[in-house]
Amino acid sequence: MDSVKNLVFLYSTWLTSYPVLLSGIERYTFMDSYKKEVGKKLKEARESKNLTQSDLAKKADINVNYYARIERGEENPSLEVLQKLFKALNIKSSDILPF
Repeated sequence: MDSVKNLVFLYSTWLTSYPVLLSGIERYTFMDSYKKEVGKKLKEARESKNLTQSDLAKKADINVNYYARIERGEENPSLEVLQKLFKALNIKSSDILPF
């Protein structure tokens, strides 16, 4: 449970503090590139497990269209959703998250 609390703290601190240091367009560019990078890594992990988007969405108990948008970098998934995906893929958060 402590590792989950640490992950929540790191994730929330990183998402809320670091982008604040950036201004205007830089902040949006940073968040867009972050979302795209997370989506790309999730897609790579999913494909390495030979799963379809639908398969993974079902295993993680999330909507397949929502998952597809995460992979395309169009969504900023909550920590809860990310944890479901990590569990369904049987991977560590450090395999996907850039911190």
